[in-house]
Amino acid sequence: MTADPRDAAFELVDVVKRYGPRIVLAGLTVAIRPGEFVALLGPNGVGKTTLVEMLEGYRVPDAGTVRVLGQDPRGGGPELRARVGVMLQDGGLDPRTTPRDILRLFAALHAEPHDPATLLDRVGLAAVAGTRVRRLSGGERQRLALAVALVGDPEVMILDEPTAGMDPEARRSTRALIAELHAEGRTILMTTHDLGDVERLASRVVILSDGRIVADDTPSGLLAGSGNQLTVQFDHPLDADELAAIRAALPFDGAVVSQGVGAESLRISGVDPDPDVIAAIAAVAAAQSLRIVALRAGASTLEDRYLALTGDHDVEAVA
Repeated sequence: MTADPRDAAFELVDVVKRYGPRIVLAGLTVAIRPGEFVALLGPNGVGKTTLVEMLEGYRVPDAGTVRVLGQDPRGGGPELRARVGVMLQDGGLDPRTTPRDILRLFAALHAEPHDPATLLDRVGLAAVAGTRVRRLSGGERQRLALAVALVGDPEVMILDEPTAGMDPEARRSTRALIAELHAEGRTILMTTHDLGDVERLASRVVILSDGRIVADDTPSGLLAGSGNQLTVQFDHPLDADELAAIRAALPFDGAVVSQGVGAESLRISGVDPDPDVIAAIAAVAAAQSLRIVALRAGASTLEDRYLALTGDHDVEAVA
């Protein structure tokens, strides 16, 4: 069930994609080796979906090369498609049918499929196997989409927001299942806005911004050298003048000031959060009549690093 080690499982070389005058991918090069678990992150609109659709063979690059298991995904034929499992966030499943019937249908398209009943049990849908899709919860539909991706026993998988819409228990069990799939030797590329998925599952993180890769490392590697950070939360979102006043008052060069998740939260990184820094912020807060409701100093988190690289606030903190 392993790919040829001489080939990358997924590979893009100098890939360019434009939509009209807008460049979505600007000469992107990335390779994912067999057996890796890679999380693909980035703000909405930076090209994640375009990249994934190219790997799935649904979209054509304007320039560059795309390979899946050493082949062009648009011309690999049934044999290649059988080796790739794709889980879409919006699976497009017929709302009138049932999980049991859907898996039986997809199983009939593969030479050596998983048993549908066993697969339904593995993804936690045995109790609703005969329920119409339209009556399933969002999390149950996500697990059904994962089962569809698994039915052909693929060696590489593309998972689009695999735990979106799930309650905490379903999210926990789905993360455990995805970890099992990786442990069995599958290569997994996952897009997500849930940093908890990234910290618990991924062995490598690729972050896109403005059509380019701005980070490519292990989760721990992304945090190495990022140092300590001060997080200050105010009682209201800061306007541009208030934010500028805080930046101007900091008594040193080299600090990076950014707003966290929620405009009332301010992150200051690049320097140690010593008493001089805290005193400077407190003085501005007093002068501007800003009320500080929380202050935290400590090591940067994956969320902190992601925000510093992209400025994207549409991520879920680790949970």
